[in-house]
Amino acid sequence: MLPMMLVISIVMGIVPLLGIAWTIATGTVTTVDGLFMSLILLTLSAVFFLNAFWELRDRGALAFLDKKKVAAAATPKVTTNVVAKETPKVTAPAAPANVAPPNAAPAIKDPKPEESEG
Repeated sequence: MLPMMLVISIVMGIVPLLGIAWTIATGTVTTVDGLFMSLILLTLSAVFFLNAFWELRDRGALAFLDKKKVAAAATPKVTTNVVAKETPKVTAPAAPANVAPPNAAPAIKDPKPEESEG
């Protein structure tokens, strides 16, 4: 049995479509009022159908739409035991600890300069 929220969302998604059909049947779709009424009804229908889609997706009823998960589950993982030969890495010689790098900013001696008396 479908949950009540899903049923209500589907019914409330169909009702605005019936309103659009009524607008077309009466011929008022060619007026500005009919055009905007149709746009508003389409928006309402889209919101309710989107809610129904999310509800079905959360329940797993639309698992066939997710191709990535289906393809990943169908193909087995292949593992190989190949040992990669590492190349030696060249490292730069370490700089002495007491020498500042040439692009370093000069250190500030006193963060609060003393006022000169004058």
